[in-house]
Amino acid sequence: MLLAEYERFKAAVGDKEYHVSHILLVEKEAAQQVIDRLNKGESFAGLAKMYSRDPGSARRGGDLGWNVATSFVPDFSKAMKELEPGKYTAIPVRTQFGWHVIEVEQTRPAKIPPFEQVKESIRTSMLAKKLK
Repeated sequence: MLLAEYERFKAAVGDKEYHVSHILLVEKEAAQQVIDRLNKGESFAGLAKMYSRDPGSARRGGDLGWNVATSFVPDFSKAMKELEPGKYTAIPVRTQFGWHVIEVEQTRPAKIPPFEQVKESIRTSMLAKKLK
């Protein structure tokens, strides 16, 4: 039972981690204007610092660091997974937070700890769910 839960977790996480950045905007038109500027060679990080509405990542040039796909809401995650490293979305991506321009900087194999290392955490989590 614990091993099955571990395998479900691994399947949900996937086999990749993504180093991703984004620019969050309120309006689709503003996001498209950012994409147009990127297409003309402007810096993603520079545009993120100027225009992103995400206070946490804007000052870092939109950098969200390394994450697995399940760290993000589904529409963001789907768009991110379709990008090759070094590419950004050609059309704005809508989520409940607003409109995103997403750039995947790099990918790497996911670092999922071995079963023996997380077995007790899985057991605790499953017990907590059962008690609810």
